[in-house]
Amino acid sequence: MIRYFPESALAQLEFDKIRELLANHCKSAYAREKAINLHVHTRFEIIQHELQQSAEFKMLLEQAQYFPNEDSLNSSHEIKLLSLPGAVLSGEEFLLIRRLADNLRNIFHWFVNEKRLAYPALADVIRETYYEKQIISFIDETLEENGQVRDRASAELAGIRMSLFVKRKELRRIFDRILSRLSKAGYVAETEEAFLNGRRVLAIFAENKRHVKGILHGESDSRKTAFVEPEETIGVNNEIFSLEHAETREVIRILRELTSRLSVYAELLKTYAEITGEYDFIASKARLALEINGINPTIQDGSHLHLIEAYHPLLLLYHKKSHKPTVPTHIRMDEKNRILVISGPNAGGKTVTMKTVGLLQLMVQSGLLIPVHPDSRPGIFRQLMIHIGDTQSIEFELSTYSSHLMNMKYFMEQSNGRTLFFIDELGSGSDPNLGGAFAEVILQELVKKHAYGIVTTHYLNLKVMANKTPGIMNGAMAFDEESLQPLYKLIPGKPGSSYTFSIAERIGLHPDLIRQARALVDEDHFRLDKLLNRTEQDLRQIEQKDKELQKLIRENEQLKSEMQKTLHREKHHQQLELLKEQNKISAERIAYLKEMERKLKQIIFDWRKIENKQELIKQMQALLFHQKERPVSEKIKKKFDAKYLEIEGIIQPGNKVKMKKNRQIGVVREIRGKKAVVQVGLIPITVDATDLVLIREKPQPEESK
Repeated sequence: MIRYFPESALAQLEFDKIRELLANHCKSAYAREKAINLHVHTRFEIIQHELQQSAEFKMLLEQAQYFPNEDSLNSSHEIKLLSLPGAVLSGEEFLLIRRLADNLRNIFHWFVNEKRLAYPALADVIRETYYEKQIISFIDETLEENGQVRDRASAELAGIRMSLFVKRKELRRIFDRILSRLSKAGYVAETEEAFLNGRRVLAIFAENKRHVKGILHGESDSRKTAFVEPEETIGVNNEIFSLEHAETREVIRILRELTSRLSVYAELLKTYAEITGEYDFIASKARLALEINGINPTIQDGSHLHLIEAYHPLLLLYHKKSHKPTVPTHIRMDEKNRILVISGPNAGGKTVTMKTVGLLQLMVQSGLLIPVHPDSRPGIFRQLMIHIGDTQSIEFELSTYSSHLMNMKYFMEQSNGRTLFFIDELGSGSDPNLGGAFAEVILQELVKKHAYGIVTTHYLNLKVMANKTPGIMNGAMAFDEESLQPLYKLIPGKPGSSYTFSIAERIGLHPDLIRQARALVDEDHFRLDKLLNRTEQDLRQIEQKDKELQKLIRENEQLKSEMQKTLHREKHHQQLELLKEQNKISAERIAYLKEMERKLKQIIFDWRKIENKQELIKQMQALLFHQKERPVSEKIKKKFDAKYLEIEGIIQPGNKVKMKKNRQIGVVREIRGKKAVVQVGLIPITVDATDLVLIREKPQPEESK
């Protein structure tokens, strides 16, 4: 458990409100009690395990997965009775026990195979126990679904109930006969069945009661109706009454025996009740996390604090209702910078920032998911101290400043390297010069104790001290001087201005009054505050320009990505064009070979018919040995000759040329020694210059008008 000072520390950080929110999500008494008394742990293993449980159940809720837990079950009273010697549970109470056991059966079944691996922290809740099927078996052997004892629970009970059935049937037959007879005589006031003192009776008109033999059991309020048990049914009624008492005794005996049989499982059932309550408690933490956008941060074992985009959960909920944005806080404290001194104008968010850090630290050490960025890295502290607001003590007749010093004394004496403290307006309540001096001494002592904490102040000397003392860093709450509106944003690394004179000027205070006030202020003091003011505004402008620069960089990266995609598409297009050209050449070559094959077949055919073989031999020689002199088909040659002329001259960049090997036409783009780069369509090709022939287009005849 974490140590905290003073006793009201948790309430001052509004941790009690978080407990109430958590309790509102609970369904069982067990879970509500745990929520109201929510513990703040200091052991790393416990904190990490509880955070993981909350995160796993939150995942179930986000994925709308069913988890079998009857959160509303509250069977602690029945379990306590079960463990008492001589106690007897009723059928309804046994049904509660059965529901509890059945709930645990469903939970154990849910964690079969992959669920146990997928949700290990939730599975740990039932790791040390087991499911006992005999509990449900014993109850089902004895009780019906409505809680009544079964006829077969014992042979004696079965016999009693059979006798009751026979006797009640006999009574009904006799009674109906008497009722019919008396109704005809006009004695019966009501024909409906009536019971009085557990015995079946007739409703007779009061003036006729002496005409019916039997036992008078009473009269109506109006004295007009008498209730008479007929003489003929007295014996049967007595037998039924006796059997009913026997049945009751046997039922109690059976329930006592069942209570005794299940009493050995009292401790196990108590564990079952705790398990269902524990899952209800975990589910409540998950539901709260969904409400405040909580996540499971990576915690570090030791004094450390790194919160990114941290939101005050209560402020976040309040702004959600009013549809207002909430400004997050970014804070980092480590061994080099353990104490943060926040300065800035009043109502600028200094105290809210401090409370945000304190409340989130308490929540995470309680196993609650917190509204921060996933990259946040909170640590673990063993002691928390807080001093916020007016601490004047009437009981001890202490002034505000005396009480302030008493608290600071405790801080300095009890702090250590695992302490997290919060001090609002350090040194206030006294003369500024003297209070500022004491504030410096207090800060120096807390630095020596290696304590971690946040201090808010308006004192310039503390801002200067924080700037030059190792272990302390400045922080400023951003403020818009033009609109005189706080921005609620913490700017670490620099002190803030109180904007005293700026606010006075903006609200229209007379210039003479402002000048008089400035004259009363030490010149160095005034220049420093003005410098802080100007520095903060300059820093805001730099941040704005940095945002614009980052935006331009992102746009540039996007354009670069689009350009690369365009180049990739163009390269792909060029490859397709090259393949088309290659396929075109291959098609022409295939056509040539097919033509050659046809001619050879014709020669072979003629060889068999013609006697003069010499002419066929010449044709075959011309076909086989002179084919290399015709590298392209006649069709391509005719097409080229119709459009181009080969000319003499030196090949230069920009000339149109023909490649000798494949007769492709292109334009020379570059001469590289004995090589030339020729653009053929969209594709640049490097070839030997000797394989090129300079050409020009033939003048085309004008079309006739």
